[in-house]
Amino acid sequence: MLQNKHSSQIFFLIFSALIGFLLALGYYYLFLQTTERQTNISTFQPESIPQIQNLNPPTPVAITSFSPAVSRAAPAVVNIFTRKHIKQKSRFYNNATIRALIEKRPPPSRYKEENNLGSGVIVSSQGHILTNNHVISGAKDIEVLLKDGRYFRASLVGRDLETDLALLKVSAQNLPTIHFGDSSNLQVGDIVLAIGNPFGLGNTVTSGIVSALNRSRFRTNDFDNFIQTDAAINPGNSGGALVNTQGEMIGLNTINITNSGGSQGIGFAIPSSMARDVMHQLISFGEVRRGWIGIEAKEISPMLAQQLNNEIEHGLLIIGVLQNGPGQKAGVQAGDIITHINNIKITSAKKTLDMITNLRPGDIAVLRGIRHHQSMQFKVIAEERPQMSGS
Repeated sequence: MLQNKHSSQIFFLIFSALIGFLLALGYYYLFLQTTERQTNISTFQPESIPQIQNLNPPTPVAITSFSPAVSRAAPAVVNIFTRKHIKQKSRFYNNATIRALIEKRPPPSRYKEENNLGSGVIVSSQGHILTNNHVISGAKDIEVLLKDGRYFRASLVGRDLETDLALLKVSAQNLPTIHFGDSSNLQVGDIVLAIGNPFGLGNTVTSGIVSALNRSRFRTNDFDNFIQTDAAINPGNSGGALVNTQGEMIGLNTINITNSGGSQGIGFAIPSSMARDVMHQLISFGEVRRGWIGIEAKEISPMLAQQLNNEIEHGLLIIGVLQNGPGQKAGVQAGDIITHINNIKITSAKKTLDMITNLRPGDIAVLRGIRHHQSMQFKVIAEERPQMSGS
C-alpha cells in the first residue's frame, strides 16, 4: 500500500514537470513569432510608393513693384486743359410769351466758358502729343502740363473722328517720349497700368489686367477695336497711356462704362498699333487717308448661308452699292457674295474692312465671289474714304 502511494506521487511530479515544460516551450515560440513580425513591420518599405522629398510647392516669384515701368512711361504722359466758349440762348427766350414779343428780333445770346481736362502722351521729341479727339473737341485754347511742371500752349495738327484720336503740337525740343509696345501680342490676363490725369489730380497710376480684346459692340464706329481693362479709368484719364510692365504703351485710354461717373472696372483703350498708324498719317498729311470701295456688306454665317441656299459658309453678302461709287463702277451688285479680296480669304467683316481701309486711293482691289451660283471677279479701283463731319 505504501509502495503504491509513493509511485503515484512520483508520476504526478513527472506529469506536472512535463506540462510546465510544454507551456514554457509554447510561450517561447509565441514570443519569437511576435518579435519577428515587429521587426519586419519596422523595416518594410514598399517599393511601389515613391519617397516624397518636399511636400511644399515652389514659391512663385512675384513682381513687388511697377516702379521701373512707371519711371519709364510717366514722364511722357501729360495733363491737358481746354477752354471752350459755348453759345447759349437767353433763358428768357424759352418763355413763349416773351419769345412772341421779340420774335422779330434775333434771340439774345450769351457765351459760357467751359473748362475740360484730359490726358495726352508725348510721341515725338519735337513736341507731338497724341490724345483723344473728344478731349480737345471744340476747344479754343489748349494747354499742356508736363510732369516736370512746365506749361505749353498747344496747337492742333489733325484729328481722326473715326478713331477718336487727335494730334497736338507744342513748341519744345528734346521732350521725353513714350515707347510704343506691340498691342498685337497682348493676351487676356496681362498686367497693365493706366497713367493719366483723373479728376485733375495730375499724373496718377492705376493697375489692372487686360480683361478682353477686340471689343467693338458698344459703339457704332466701324473702327472700334478696343482693349478692355479693369485698371481704373476715370474722368480726365482719356488720352493717357495704358502701358505694360516694361513701361511700353500698348493702348491709349479712351472711355469707360459707368453708372456713377467713376470707374467701375470696365475701361477701354485704343490699341497702340492703331494709334501709331493714325499718328503717322496725321503727322504726314494732317488727316487720315483710308481706302474705300463704296459697298455695304453683311458677314455670312452658317444660318445665313442656309437661308440663301448657298454652300458658301464664309464671305460677305453685298446688301448695298453706292451709286457711282468704285464698287458699282466695277460691276458689283447687291446680292453678290464676295469670298476673296486680293486672293485673301474673307473670314470676318472686321478684317475685310481693315484690308480695304489700308488701300490707298488708286490701288486695285480684286474681288472674287459668286452671283447666282456662278463665279465672278471684279477689279475695283479704290478711292479715298469720305471724311466724317464733326468738330
